[in-house]
Amino acid sequence: MLTDYDLHLLGEGRHWKSYEKLGAHLDCVDGVSGASFAVWAPNATTVSVIGDFNGWNDRSHPMRKLLPSGIWELFIPDVTPGMAYKYRVTTAEGVADRADPYGFAAEIPPHNASRVADLTQYSWQDTGWMEQRSQRDWLAEPISIYEVHLGSWRRPGDDPTRWLTYADLERELVPYCVEMGFTHVEFLPPTEHPLSASWGYQTIGMFAATSRFGNPQDLMALIDSLHRAGIGVIIDWVPAHFPKDQHGLRRFDGTALYEHEDPRQGEHPDWGTLIFNYGRNEVANYLISSALFWLDHYHVDGLRVDAVASMLYLDYSRNEGEWLPNCFGGRENLEAIEFLKQFNIQVHHHFPGVLTIAEESTAWPGVSRPTYTGGLGFSLKWNMGWMNDTLRYMRHDPIHRKYHHDELTFSLIYAFHENFVLPLSHDEVVHGKGSLIDQMPGDRWQKFANLRLLFAMMWCHPGKKLLFMGGEFGQWPEWNFDESLQWHLLAEEHHRGVSQTVADLNALLRSEPALHQVDFDGRGFEWIDCNNWQDSVLAFIRHAAHPGDHVMVVCNFTPVPRPGYRLGVPQAGAYREVFNSDARPYGGSGVVNPAPLAGQPVPHHGREQSIVLTVPPLAAVILRPQPVHG
Repeated sequence: MLTDYDLHLLGEGRHWKSYEKLGAHLDCVDGVSGASFAVWAPNATTVSVIGDFNGWNDRSHPMRKLLPSGIWELFIPDVTPGMAYKYRVTTAEGVADRADPYGFAAEIPPHNASRVADLTQYSWQDTGWMEQRSQRDWLAEPISIYEVHLGSWRRPGDDPTRWLTYADLERELVPYCVEMGFTHVEFLPPTEHPLSASWGYQTIGMFAATSRFGNPQDLMALIDSLHRAGIGVIIDWVPAHFPKDQHGLRRFDGTALYEHEDPRQGEHPDWGTLIFNYGRNEVANYLISSALFWLDHYHVDGLRVDAVASMLYLDYSRNEGEWLPNCFGGRENLEAIEFLKQFNIQVHHHFPGVLTIAEESTAWPGVSRPTYTGGLGFSLKWNMGWMNDTLRYMRHDPIHRKYHHDELTFSLIYAFHENFVLPLSHDEVVHGKGSLIDQMPGDRWQKFANLRLLFAMMWCHPGKKLLFMGGEFGQWPEWNFDESLQWHLLAEEHHRGVSQTVADLNALLRSEPALHQVDFDGRGFEWIDCNNWQDSVLAFIRHAAHPGDHVMVVCNFTPVPRPGYRLGVPQAGAYREVFNSDARPYGGSGVVNPAPLAGQPVPHHGREQSIVLTVPPLAAVILRPQPVHG
């Protein structure tokens, strides 16, 4: 079943599609139908396949070991899709029943056996999407990502303790994303995980779609439907650590096979999990194969790599004496760096047009720069600095904001050092932080106005956008993974107003080249006035790639309207308001500029021309040059 060349590549760590050889594969040998099984356990004494097909008897199907690779293999007749199985591994430490590291499906937790699955039985209908994906320059495209936890986005009305299935989500989530105008969805890890409270971030099955919501074909149908609706699919992918569950990877063959033996390298103090040994060829191969598997079999369009900072630093969350330096005496994890580079090289080589996104919270240089220039090779990086500074600023009472003006402007000093995503993610609405709207100061009206202002500023700031579910309509409680979002709130005017704000901002992001074409270059941004800290007002220009194509943005972070506000403009002519977060349909007070704003030859803000407008309270205004007719 495995050729000498397969074994050579696996040992070398360059068998990028190892999922085609390892794990359980339906097969036909000498006219007999069944399944081929293969697992890497070099230090095991014996390995047997146990399952539904043999009464879980370890004497029925002992595997044979291929030397010197340490891979065990066996063909078993009459195995059919859906049958549960495990590997019974005998080691110097005893006997353990293990789920398949390459298993394509699993039982619904708390049961934890792998299931035989046939991933070839789905007929994809997204050929048009897949063909054009590789031709698009995503960095110059509008990207607005809706971050979703599949188990709590919505619950069935007749039974809120039950999950929606993948099929339910296909019927409900897809049209919602279309209606709201998001360009992508990002699923919190859809990989199989034993503990629902980990939200998927403590994965056992790196190749298995969680069975909580249906079978693999059901998830394929959901992704297919999103593609046919013009929406890309990103998944969270977690190569940083894995849990210690007995049926998982921990000491898989009686030794530290996937992890490090030394806890100073092998354990995460924060999460009580184990760290992959990136320097071991077979382990790095296993992880990169997992990434390519999701792009191959599930047509995923992007991988958001979780907890990259914890991978890069040997002393991450450790005190002196609790970590081991690298061979040069430094704190950088050289093996993890090489792994991440190889991951990005292989993803972009095998699947052009796919995005790789790093959740990296430090100032590590070149995260989203090509590997051939010394970077890590990611397409995009989350801008955690912008998120922290902006939310800290928005939490201030408006009367105090003038003393914290730099928290708004600082992000533009480094905005073009990386290809940034601006994230308001699930991490910002858990563990006692409160929901986004609950974090806003003031009375009820001010809270909603502040939230609309936050979203408008975010959508106009350079960088791609990401918003966690529930934020788009101002959910009051912080996120609970075990409950539905509070959709009934959309019956109330102000919540509908926030929802309409996000939908209209998404529409503007798509229609205005200035808001998306030049996100990662200083040519796409220009301050008009960043110094008006006394009034807590910001004004700036976003430029498109085509000269002269621009929009202007004015944000007022106080509840005081600013009538007669003179604003320097880059060119003569009139400007019209294309968005105002204080408009009444959004739940605002209706302080708008309905008529075109005529340009005047009055110098202001260092410019020859200016206009006069009314800047509404706690609001953002987007202005566009009025077309010249005749």
